[in-house]
Amino acid sequence: MQTYRWKQVLAATAVIALAGCGGHDDNNSGPRYLSDIAVPNIKAGVNFSFDIGAIAGTRYVFTDRNNASLDSIDINSKAFLKTIQGSGDLAFTGLGPGPNSSAGPDGAITVGNLVYVGDVNSVKIVDPAAGVVQSKITVSSTGVRADEGCLDPTHGILMISSPEEPTPFATFIDTATQRIVAKVTFTDNAGKPTAGLEACRYDPTGDNFYVNVDGSTANPHGELVKLPGAAVRAIPSGGTQNYTALAGVAMYAEGNCDPTGLALGPGTDIAVGCREATTGAPLLLQIMDRTSGAIVASLNAGGGDQLEYDAPTNRYYNAASRWTSSGNASTNGACSTASPCTPVLTIVDAAKRSVVTRLNTGNNAHSVAIDPATGTIFVPYSSATSPAGCPGCAANGFVNGGVSVFAAK
Repeated sequence: MQTYRWKQVLAATAVIALAGCGGHDDNNSGPRYLSDIAVPNIKAGVNFSFDIGAIAGTRYVFTDRNNASLDSIDINSKAFLKTIQGSGDLAFTGLGPGPNSSAGPDGAITVGNLVYVGDVNSVKIVDPAAGVVQSKITVSSTGVRADEGCLDPTHGILMISSPEEPTPFATFIDTATQRIVAKVTFTDNAGKPTAGLEACRYDPTGDNFYVNVDGSTANPHGELVKLPGAAVRAIPSGGTQNYTALAGVAMYAEGNCDPTGLALGPGTDIAVGCREATTGAPLLLQIMDRTSGAIVASLNAGGGDQLEYDAPTNRYYNAASRWTSSGNASTNGACSTASPCTPVLTIVDAAKRSVVTRLNTGNNAHSVAIDPATGTIFVPYSSATSPAGCPGCAANGFVNGGVSVFAAK
């Protein structure tokens, strides 16, 4: 297990105060709140079930289970454009009868002019300009979701994970033909299925896919796995191989992390968002050297889900829905009336590896995307009263649910 750099954790905590206490963060310069965008059928008291967002040209898109749609917002006008729902065999699952594992849509990955969207048993392909679900790729038949993914644009291969399968696996899709070229299963060196899969990123410099694994026998609170792109492409067409058998594979311990988001930073940095399930544990953002797996900085800046890096500002943006006033995990890492959370958008200077500021966000605001051209940040959120566990959300101005908009600078 890596040794945490607690001096860095304490220093980051000491110098940063929560921005905008008692309301929206209406500063005139620097990172700040701008406005809210209403979403159809989302209002006060509604539990808004959304997931991953992405930038697709001049649109911000995100997955919306309440409306069983990929939602589209115009970046420049900040106007809601459309709920893209599909029909028949191309319809998204929506909330479904059970838990998140059986609901969709989930992940959203921009591929050229299209968006590949994880759904139950499948990946749906959406044309956001036309506002239609174009086609689908079936990846399973077990009734659980294909979730988060990432793109290798050099070879035109998309990786998307199915974390709740009996043995988690990742599907690799040729985006030119929209066909499955390989699958990689996740049974660890002890012969046990890993606990699940979270965000992934492709690094073109090293030709590697990186994915957060929720837990393995060796690293029960998470590991960062490097999947060499050449090894994936060497799998016979349509074949399946376990991750431990891939040539050049590496597994890096993330400490007591319970990882979620992942973002490639400057140089060889890769940032791992932790959402610790250990009551009272510090909520961490681990910055690792992706060539060696060493933890080079450990910041008290976790508690989020989607994590993004923006090159123009050289900053990370963490949608920290499970942040707390103490900076430590709530009971079992979950928000509740008895153990509340104080959701924030945490902004981290990637060069200094230090927290810049924290901006108040709405209930369960675990998704974030930033447009590099305009510096506009989009953060969906649920209504203040549902789910339970955000007593300060209404006082901070996040009442009805929808999408809050921030400026990066």
